[in-house]
Amino acid sequence: MSQDLPLCAFIDLSSTSRLTVESTRDPDCATMKRRASASFEHREEGSSKRLKDATRQDEAALKEPDLRMDGSQVVDELEQELQCGCCSALVYRPVIVNPCQHFFCGSCCMLWIKNGGTNCPACRGVSGSVIPSRAIQRMVDLLLRAAPHKARPEGERQQADAIYTAGCIRIPLPREPSPEPAIHQNTDLARPCPHCDPGNPWGWRCPQAIPDPTLDAEHAWHLDDGSPPGHGYCGNCENLLALNAPTTTKCDMCQVSFCGIGIQGRCVAAPLLSQHPHNMSDVGDLITSSDVYDCFDSNTVEVDIMIDYLAAQRLSPRHIYREIVAHLQSQPRGFAPLIELELFADVHGVASGTDPDPNAQRNRICRICATEVLLWGLRDWWVRERQKGFLEEHILRRKDCPDGSGCQRQKDLGACPGPFLSRPAERPLLTTFVRRAC
Repeated sequence: MSQDLPLCAFIDLSSTSRLTVESTRDPDCATMKRRASASFEHREEGSSKRLKDATRQDEAALKEPDLRMDGSQVVDELEQELQCGCCSALVYRPVIVNPCQHFFCGSCCMLWIKNGGTNCPACRGVSGSVIPSRAIQRMVDLLLRAAPHKARPEGERQQADAIYTAGCIRIPLPREPSPEPAIHQNTDLARPCPHCDPGNPWGWRCPQAIPDPTLDAEHAWHLDDGSPPGHGYCGNCENLLALNAPTTTKCDMCQVSFCGIGIQGRCVAAPLLSQHPHNMSDVGDLITSSDVYDCFDSNTVEVDIMIDYLAAQRLSPRHIYREIVAHLQSQPRGFAPLIELELFADVHGVASGTDPDPNAQRNRICRICATEVLLWGLRDWWVRERQKGFLEEHILRRKDCPDGSGCQRQKDLGACPGPFLSRPAERPLLTTFVRRAC
């Protein structure tokens, strides 16, 4: 029966992927394969492409480094970006300088201005204004919320608050250079003081007027002969003044006269309790003054405690000065111990007069001498202030060194075993010296 068939074919099942028809008789019988449809071939090519692209992407991803950061790295990076341009610490009460947009701590910017800065501390560009930055403050708050240990110490924050609290700051413009004088002035000849002019606005004329060397060179006064009769030099502006003029005042400490005309508020010897110590307007000036640390023999620990106390109690250097003056006035000898120490000698650039009586009563004082009084009595004032009991208990438990100001171990932490009782000091009115470790 199979011989009657014109084609003898069978199915080769050895391969599951195709059907093969073979002819056993007819040579014209060719092998036949089932071909995929055109749509299937196109889909297969697209799938291969996508597979190759995905493979390449996976290989590239394996080669690229992982740029993800953990929380601690983010905190550290953000802390670096929020550093003050002056103190290089995490900015506190940030302010932005316009127009350069550099930011600093408000207290750092205030100290920059007080020390004579007239531009941006970072780029030295001329600045119009300095304003608080809420955006930077918000970023600092978020940083501290995530990492509270990054906050500035409490003592530093209190000192900064004493210098700057809030509000806009104005950076003064650079001073213009003084114009060259139109007339050449002979520095060897004295020129008339403000009261030598008959038409001066103060209503008082010198009985011994100085001749104007440009008008009367023959009778001009040569400065090599000393001060003109009835005249002296102002301790502040160093201009000639009339000693008996109503505007002239004399400091009872340094015996130097002041004109009262050159610079208002500075060219004057004011009553003792009304004067302002020179360069000591607030607590920030005490922080930046090296003389304050010298008063405590470089005992920085005790100075920091005192500064924190002043900031918390809102006490100014002028308040301390007035209490020191009141204390000296209550003593039997008054200011005589300071005069004997020659504390006020050569504090000005002009020659001082002679003190007729070191035990005489003192009524007026200049700004420079007021600062000398403040620095001389600051340490004793702090000892008396500690005894009022306003400080924290652990600070009040710290005892005074028995050696007083003669202690040789003040700079050695823990050198003195303590506690000890204090002893009388070596000089009048100087009591004890607070040691660092007790």
